[in-house]
Amino acid sequence: MEAPVTFPVGEIVASRRPHRKDAARNYDALLDAAREAFAEHGAEASLEDIARRAGVGIGTLYRNFPTRRDLFESVYASDVNELVGVAQEVAALEPWEALTAWLRRFTGYMVTKRAVREALNDESEIFQACRESMYAAGGPLFERAQEAGEARKDMDFVDLLRMVAGITATAFDDDAQRDRVLAIALDGVRTTVR
Repeated sequence: MEAPVTFPVGEIVASRRPHRKDAARNYDALLDAAREAFAEHGAEASLEDIARRAGVGIGTLYRNFPTRRDLFESVYASDVNELVGVAQEVAALEPWEALTAWLRRFTGYMVTKRAVREALNDESEIFQACRESMYAAGGPLFERAQEAGEARKDMDFVDLLRMVAGITATAFDDDAQRDRVLAIALDGVRTTVR
């Protein structure tokens, strides 16, 4: 049996998450609340609002995340770790289906990422581990679609991510419109006729 693939971001997430069940619950609630607040208000979202949304006191927030940067890094690493998990979940699907399932999740991640990335330095250890993990998880899905003749061979995974990131940077009327625009762009990547 093949050993499971490990990714640097998974180790970061595991090392930061508390082991006690009640503390882990509070930590997860804070991450969810921060993700929501950052998507709504950007990097300047109120820490007090995040604690309130999570149903905890501000002291609990600071115990888990002593600085705003710690919170940004943890949200970012958690989101990338989830994307890595999605890549592993969809890997058994047909090549194009696996790639597009992962990219749909990637677009959701990009909404939060914009706010969090404003606060992180590209040279940070967390950013580098997250980038490495995302490329190692998503890149093979794209390569598999290329090898199956379903995705263009004149582009690489970085080109694909930049295209999708550009799409998600645009304001849309609703998620359905964003999904339509993404589908149109992916039709330009796909080589096979549906």
